[in-house]
Amino acid sequence: MIDVLALGEVMLRFDPGEGRIRTTRTFQVWEGGGEYNVVRGLRRCFGLRTAVVTALADNAVGRLVEDLVLQGGVDTSLIRWVPDDGIGRTARNGLNFVERGYGIRGALGVSDRAHTAVSQLRKGDIDWDTLFASGPRWFHTGGIFAGLSDTTVDVADEAMAAARRHGVTVSYDPNYRPSLWVGRGGADRAREVDLRLARHADVVVGALGLAGPYPGAVRVDRDEAPDALAEVAGRLPSARVLATTLRAVPSAGVNDWSSAAWSPTEGFVAGPDLPGLQVLDRIGSGDAFAAGLIHGLLAGTGLERALAYGTAHGALAMTTPGDVSMASLAEVEALVAGGSAAVRR
Repeated sequence: MIDVLALGEVMLRFDPGEGRIRTTRTFQVWEGGGEYNVVRGLRRCFGLRTAVVTALADNAVGRLVEDLVLQGGVDTSLIRWVPDDGIGRTARNGLNFVERGYGIRGALGVSDRAHTAVSQLRKGDIDWDTLFASGPRWFHTGGIFAGLSDTTVDVADEAMAAARRHGVTVSYDPNYRPSLWVGRGGADRAREVDLRLARHADVVVGALGLAGPYPGAVRVDRDEAPDALAEVAGRLPSARVLATTLRAVPSAGVNDWSSAAWSPTEGFVAGPDLPGLQVLDRIGSGDAFAAGLIHGLLAGTGLERALAYGTAHGALAMTTPGDVSMASLAEVEALVAGGSAAVRR
C-alpha cells in the first residue's frame, strides 16, 4: 500500500559539476522533478512508501529515468509508457541542464521539456477513484506539472478533486516557473491556475507564491511573513496549513535559510533560522522542505516540529549535488536537535 502519491514530470538532469553548461565536455546525470523530488525524499529519508504518477516515452532514455527512480525506492508501477516514434516527433522525455552556481554567479537552469509524454496527459487518462480507493494517505502535486500544458491543468484538477472525495490529504506547491508560461498568459495565467488548484489543497507548500498580485511580484522577508501568509489565507479559506521556505541569497554558496507556516488553529508559526548556510547545490531544497513537512504532519508531530523537519531536510539537501535528497533521518533528527557539522567517527 502506498502512503504518499505524487503527480508530476520526472526529467533527466544534466549536471556539469563545477563547470558551465556551455563549455563542459562531461555531465553527471540525475533524475529530478518538483513533485517527484518530494516523494523521493519521503521514501529515502523518511521511510514512507511512495509512488509517482507520470508518463515517459518508451525508449532507452525513458528506461534510464525509470532505473533512477527505482534506485530512489519510489514505486514505478504507475508510470504510463508512451510508444516511441524514434525521434520524439509525437512524445519525448524531458531534459534539464542545471549549473549549481558559485559566488556571484547564480544557479542556471536550461530545460528542454516541450511536448514531453507527461505534458500530453489528459483528463480521463487515469482512473483516480480506483487509485485513491486503494488507500494512499497523502497526494501531492504542483504548479510545475500544471504548467506543462493546457491539459495538465485539468489532470491536476481532476486528481486533486478525486483525492478529496476519498478523504486523502492533498498538498499543492505553486512552484512558479516563468519559462513554462511564456506565450501562455504569463504570470497572470499561472496565478489563475494556482488559485483554481490550491482550493483543493489541505496543505499549500511554497504558499508565498500566492502572495501579491502575481507570482514573483513580492519578495517577503522573515519579518513580513506573518502578514503575507495572512493574505494568502484570505484567498484560501479552506486550507489547513500554509507553509513556506524563507531564503536570502548573499551568494550562490551562502544562503540564509528559514521557514514559516500558518494554520487556522495555531496561527503564525516561525520555523528554525539557519543564517549563513553553506550551499553546494540549492536545486530541490524546496522539495526537500516539503518532504520533511509532510513527514511531520503525517506523523502528527505538530506544525512547529513539522516545520523543523522540513527546514532541516531542505538544508541538508543543499549540501549534496543533484535534485534529490541524500540525507538520512538520523542526520535530519540531529539537525533538528541542534547538531553541528563536527566529524562523526
